[in-house]
Amino acid sequence: MQLPQEIKNVLEKLQKAGYEDYVVGGCVRDLIMKREPKDWDITTNAKPEEIQKIFTDNVYENEFGTIGIKTESDNPDLAIVEITPYRIEGEYTDKRHPDKIRFAKTLEEDLSRRDFTVNSLAMDTDGEIVDMFSGQNDIKSKTIRTVGKPEERFSEDALRLLRAVRFATVLEFKIEDKTFAAIKNNAEWLKAISKERIRDEFIKIIESDNAYDGVLLLEETGLLQYIIPELREGIDVGQNLHHIYTVWEHNTQALRYTAEKKYSLAVRLGALFHDIGKPRTKRGDGKYSTFYGHDVVGGRMTTEIVERLRFSKDLSEKVIKLVRYHLFYYNVGEVTESSIRRLLVNIGLENAEDLIKVREADRIGSGRPKAVPYKLRHMKYIIDKVSHDPISAKMLKISGEDVMKELEIKPGPKIGLMLNSLLAEVLDDPTKNTKEHLQKRIHELDKKSPEELKKSLEKIEKAVEEEEKERMKKYYV
Repeated sequence: MQLPQEIKNVLEKLQKAGYEDYVVGGCVRDLIMKREPKDWDITTNAKPEEIQKIFTDNVYENEFGTIGIKTESDNPDLAIVEITPYRIEGEYTDKRHPDKIRFAKTLEEDLSRRDFTVNSLAMDTDGEIVDMFSGQNDIKSKTIRTVGKPEERFSEDALRLLRAVRFATVLEFKIEDKTFAAIKNNAEWLKAISKERIRDEFIKIIESDNAYDGVLLLEETGLLQYIIPELREGIDVGQNLHHIYTVWEHNTQALRYTAEKKYSLAVRLGALFHDIGKPRTKRGDGKYSTFYGHDVVGGRMTTEIVERLRFSKDLSEKVIKLVRYHLFYYNVGEVTESSIRRLLVNIGLENAEDLIKVREADRIGSGRPKAVPYKLRHMKYIIDKVSHDPISAKMLKISGEDVMKELEIKPGPKIGLMLNSLLAEVLDDPTKNTKEHLQKRIHELDKKSPEELKKSLEKIEKAVEEEEKERMKKYYV
């Protein structure tokens, strides 16, 4: 378990100054699991003012005594390393923040106040691990267990309820029975936590490869009702003859597909929420039930969710559009290019590919065997076609007006023929598409007859045909 040189340098400086020091927490867990740590934390018996004397280039802006040390590393994960003095926390009357913090004298005191056994590990520069709570055994058995009594740990910071699910999801561990029972019995404590902190943990669950199991675990532990209760409305809500799953199963299966495909956070959220409006719009029962307008209702519900959890503006707008327009109609031969243009106006060209990915997830979540049938490939082809400028004289760095001005002539059919001739040449050699070159060529083309100039039209038609063939080949249509 090799430590990065930047970490070694920090530890050596602390040692030379006469202090104890250890890397601690999740980075030790990750090293044991042969995962690359994203965050590096160091703990020491030095007090904040003593740490600042050793490391003059630092950031100190919190009440926990944590000092951010600037290392000037090229690796962004190592650019700032956090050092925190050994500490003990008092009661958490608000289940969010300790009422009082005091610095401890020993590493053992510090480790005893941490959340889970797998995060309560410390390691010195020689690779020796301090493990007071059998964290290494829990790593081997893939178990999430609190340090000490679960209720005590969760009452100190109710976000730990959600962090337990996040660690179980990301690490693909199971939650130990007593820890699981404490989460379920005290799930309502999550109401005391800020929406921003909840959002950040929820995003980590959704971005993980195991996102599907993570959402199921949120429901099993009773936490989901305090995060996105709207999703739960789909539990046991049957669908019509086009679906083999309930609304809840359908939405979570759609998420599963996007996680397997490693799609973006926006697509994953779009897939999870895409049919969230169905329970509120259901009419009738059995295989002929309907859900008219569920896309519009779902868009409104998604707006409420992203506002409540305070997602960023860009992500919110994108997810809302993916939900609102996921029901787009497309059948080859029925939908026109103009209708595709109208769809692109609504969702934005930059979201078109993601919208199709949500539709893929919708299909798989409905029990369909194929995510991308011919008609979706054909739609991609049409989107590509209407979003690119057609081959025309508009591509030239010179206009008909420029031709008339250069040759001092009046409007007439020959101007169009000359522009087509220039376009044919530029298609062969794009480097010729400069105003200077084209102005020279105008004088040479002016000497040719209309019949000679018309020959260039064949070359343009062939170029258009070749471009279309390449586009069709790209989308297998």
